[in-house]
Amino acid sequence: MFRVSATAAGPLFASVAMVMFSLNDVAMKVLSSGYALHELVLIRSIVGLAVVVCIMVPLNGTLSLLKTRRLGMHVLRASFVVFANLCFFLGLAALPLADAVAIFFISPFLITIASVLFLGEVVGRRRWSAIAFGMIGVLIVLRPGTDAFQVASLLPLAAAFGYSGLHIMTRFLRDTENAVSMTFYIQIIFIVVCVVFGLLFGDGKLAEQSNASLTFLFREWRVPDTADLPLMLILGIFATIGGYCISQAYGLVTV
Repeated sequence: MFRVSATAAGPLFASVAMVMFSLNDVAMKVLSSGYALHELVLIRSIVGLAVVVCIMVPLNGTLSLLKTRRLGMHVLRASFVVFANLCFFLGLAALPLADAVAIFFISPFLITIASVLFLGEVVGRRRWSAIAFGMIGVLIVLRPGTDAFQVASLLPLAAAFGYSGLHIMTRFLRDTENAVSMTFYIQIIFIVVCVVFGLLFGDGKLAEQSNASLTFLFREWRVPDTADLPLMLILGIFATIGGYCISQAYGLVTV
C-alpha cells in the first residue's frame, strides 16, 4: 500500500490548503461589493460546520473527535484566525487581490520568527535567505514612505500577524487535538462572533460610504441573491477544507 511520509504529507496538505484559501479569497472579493463581511463569514461558517459534522467527522471517526479538555486554547487559536480573516477580507475590499496577497506573504517571516521564539525550532541560513527575499517583495508592494502607500495595506499585514499566531497555536495543540476538532471549534467561534456583529451592526446604521473597508464591515445585512448562493457555498467548503489541511500540515512537520 502506498504511504506518504510526514515530511512529504505536510507540504502536500499545505499546498492544498493554499489552493483552497486562494479560491476562497477570490469568491470573497467578488461578493464583497454587495454583502456585509460578517454576513458572508457567518454563511461560510454555517456551511463549514455542516461539512465538518456531516462529512469530516464520519470519515475520520465519531463525534468523540470533537471532545476536548483544552477549550481555552481552541478559543485563543480561533481568535487569531478570526482576527486574521477580518483584517484580510477588509483589506480585500479596498485593495486589488494581488496586492493584498503579496503583502500577506510576510506571514512566513512572522511564523518563522515565532517558531524560533516560542517553539525553540532551529532555522537554517537558506530558509532565512528565502524569507529575506520575500520581505523585500512585500516592501516593494507596500512602498512605505511614498505617496503610493495606502493605509488599507496595513490590513493584510495585520492579518499576517494573526495567521502566524494561528499556526503557532496549531503546533501547541497538535499532540492532544486532531485537525477535525480544530476545524470544528474555529467554525463555532466564527459563528458566535458574526452573530454578535450582526446584532450590533447588521442594520447598516454605521455604514461608511467613503471607505470601502468600513462599508464592507458595517453594510446592512440582506437576503442573498439566488445567483450568489453557489459562491457562498464555495466559501464554506473551500475555507473548511483549507482549514483542515493547514491544521494537518502544521501538525505533521516543523514550521
